Amino acid sequence: MELKWLEDVLSLSTTLSFSRAARERNVTQSALSRRVKQLEASLGSPLFDRSSYPIRLTEAGRTFLPRAQEIVRQIQAARQELRHLHEVASETLTFSTLNTLSLTYFPGLVRRMEEKLGPLKTRFCEQRSSFDGNVGLLAHGECDFLLTYAHECVLPDLDPELFIYRCLGTERAIPVSIPDGNGEPLHAFHCGEAPVRLLSYGSSTFFARRLALLFAERPTPLVTVYENPMSVGLKAMVLAGRGVAWVPESLVVEELRSGQLVPAADTSWYISAEIRLYRARQQSRPPVEQFWAATAEASQTARTEDPGRPVFPRLCFARPAFDNREPGVPAVV
Repeated sequence: MELKWLEDVLSLSTTLSFSRAARERNVTQSALSRRVKQLEASLGSPLFDRSSYPIRLTEAGRTFLPRAQEIVRQIQAARQELRHLHEVASETLTFSTLNTLSLTYFPGLVRRMEEKLGPLKTRFCEQRSSFDGNVGLLAHGECDFLLTYAHECVLPDLDPELFIYRCLGTERAIPVSIPDGNGEPLHAFHCGEAPVRLLSYGSSTFFARRLALLFAERPTPLVTVYENPMSVGLKAMVLAGRGVAWVPESLVVEELRSGQLVPAADTSWYISAEIRLYRARQQSRPPVEQFWAATAEASQTARTEDPGRPVFPRLCFARPAFDNREPGVPAVV
């Protein structure tokens, strides 16, 4: 029995969909199905009723699920304990981040921090295709920092008693299309008119959830013709003329300047997000504390050399039902 089989079952028991679980697990649907069947053969009993939609756990599945959860939890705890023992003296900073931010924002962040701290050693965790998957890497202690988009209606599921964050900048996602012969969007987006060819993020990413809220507020006839959880993949399909996608502005700055792409709707359809850096409230590794302190210092001065990229605005902290600011740091107003 392999650990990944158990993790597959946990994902499938949550999504109740082989396609969604496969995306979350970063495998093909056929590979996921094969691994689940291998586990069921090993146990001698089916865990899922595939005759219904959505699928359901069988009685055996409901009995086995808590045991699988406990096994995975113990293995992850042991792995984290051993990793912690290994990394206590390590200078490497580990990040979980969304794919777009790893391409557009992270390189500049590291450059600015190296101006303060000198050369840094950094690495990414294995990225997850879902928003919750990347958040979970921090929640389970798999990384030092989570660099993510956030919005008041789409927030990481992190306990503010255990995790704190800083807002490092803002980003807009804008609907874009290739232009027609007159420079107008080939796939213009107008609420209430003919259905728009939508290039979609699917359902499990940050922007997918944010767009779902937008479309709920402003019902719009849409025809989803393509899905990809990665912004760069949607951008490629927009450039191929396949439809409209909401793409982070930092990812299409040059294409908008050159006219390869044009906004497909007015600014009322743009959506905004904060760029946040999260960490565990309790830390003991000096490199983590030094990096965190450097982000506070750097955030006091907004960069102006390239207005097309996100900047460091003033510092801000989460304020849920109780204050989750780091101890000893006053609010900036």
